[in-house]
Amino acid sequence: MGIAKKLAGQTAVYGVSSILGRVLTFLLVPLYTRKFAAAEYGVVTELFSYVAFFNILFTYGMETTYFRFANQPGADRQALYSKVFSLLLVSSALFSGVFVLLAAPITAVLEYPPELTKYIVWLALIMGVDAATAIPFARLRLENKARKVATVRFLNILVNVGLNLFFIVLCRDVAAGKYLPGLRPFVAAIYNPALGVGYVFLANLIANALYIPLLWRELSDFRFRLDLAVLRPMLRYAYPLMLMGLAGMVNETLDRPLLKYWLPAGFYPGQSNMTAVGIYGACYKFAMFMTLVIQAFRYAAEPFFFAQSTDKNSPATFALILKWFTLCCTFIFVFISLNVEDFAEFLLGRPEYRAGLDIVPILLLANLFLGMYYNLAVWFKLTDKTYYGTYISFGGAFLTILLNFFLIPLIGYLGSAVTTLACYFMMAAVCWYLGNKHYPIPYPMRRLGLWLGLAMGVVALGWFLPVADYWLRHAFHLGLCAAFAGAVFLVERPRTGVVPPA
Repeated sequence: MGIAKKLAGQTAVYGVSSILGRVLTFLLVPLYTRKFAAAEYGVVTELFSYVAFFNILFTYGMETTYFRFANQPGADRQALYSKVFSLLLVSSALFSGVFVLLAAPITAVLEYPPELTKYIVWLALIMGVDAATAIPFARLRLENKARKVATVRFLNILVNVGLNLFFIVLCRDVAAGKYLPGLRPFVAAIYNPALGVGYVFLANLIANALYIPLLWRELSDFRFRLDLAVLRPMLRYAYPLMLMGLAGMVNETLDRPLLKYWLPAGFYPGQSNMTAVGIYGACYKFAMFMTLVIQAFRYAAEPFFFAQSTDKNSPATFALILKWFTLCCTFIFVFISLNVEDFAEFLLGRPEYRAGLDIVPILLLANLFLGMYYNLAVWFKLTDKTYYGTYISFGGAFLTILLNFFLIPLIGYLGSAVTTLACYFMMAAVCWYLGNKHYPIPYPMRRLGLWLGLAMGVVALGWFLPVADYWLRHAFHLGLCAAFAGAVFLVERPRTGVVPPA
């Protein structure tokens, strides 16, 4: 239990900073949904879905690889850091350069007007900075400097949010003559109203550039050493992880672009396909309540799992971690699903965005299974059988493309949500089945399955049992949440000398 508490402590550090940072970022959602039409927000949704995909290509699995090789007996961590960091610096510059050179053709392929070419250039620079700083962040995580990682990430988000508010609210309103007339000459010199959603990307670029001074100690604490002979076995370990990551991003982000191209014209009366993409992207943001926990957990768990791999009690520890992780995420699924209308009042500014609220419980449950998959995936990372992760991810990618192809024309973005759930459930189930054969861990799957089934039943009861009165409906939903939490506490609370059944 002490080891699990250590992981919980590090997860809390990452989690608090991530939650605070993501809450600030989350506050941009109501800003975007009030200032931009769904079709405009669809551009942001589509382009950032591509960024998530290409970020995997830019880092090509070297973060996890660095953890693995740095934890080997006798490893020279400082030399390894310099070599891996040097490799990422060179590749990031090359990849970003290619995107900058091809920005105009990429804009044309995406069917955007030529004036949006600058967006591609800015995104190329954003991805380059992210990749170049990935290893300094990994080193901090390896050294258990969770506070610095959390602080730097939080400052990045704070600056990004501040710049969004400055450009999209202050400058826009001053330029329109709403207030502060004395600032109009200054605003006119730095603000271009025609740029619109482009300020979302520009703010992100400026905020990412601040990583350089904030990580200066780690950036200056290396010597350029590009030793391919030493890096070759690391690249062999990394490339299945990269392929797995690329396939994983197909599962996570490809549904947005596919909506743009596979949704029949006029499927939603009076709405363009980009409007549907914007609605889906805005409603998908509700899954952030789940991904906050998953992200914080992954930051702490990956180096922790490698460090504990030689402990004889590690299987029991891993099983305990999965159990409590799943129970926490299950409560999030219940609470957000039953109170989604209240969150929508704040998060979704224009009424057009609220047409997609029905997909929120589906996406929350999907991301719960994704979090379980990240837990279950420990077996192939610890046994160096990362190619199994590649197979699972590619199976998920195939299922994602196949189901979206059939379901989007039939049920629109609801089809994308159902596809996401089917994909992540399949990945978690297959990963558990294979792990049980190659690296048995006593996960309490039957018990967790019962809790998940109960949670889905509670959500279905809240959604489909009509209660007309506003306050009575809210009291009913909160009562269901409290009843579920109470049941978990009564059954799962630790008891001295009592071992709960699996």
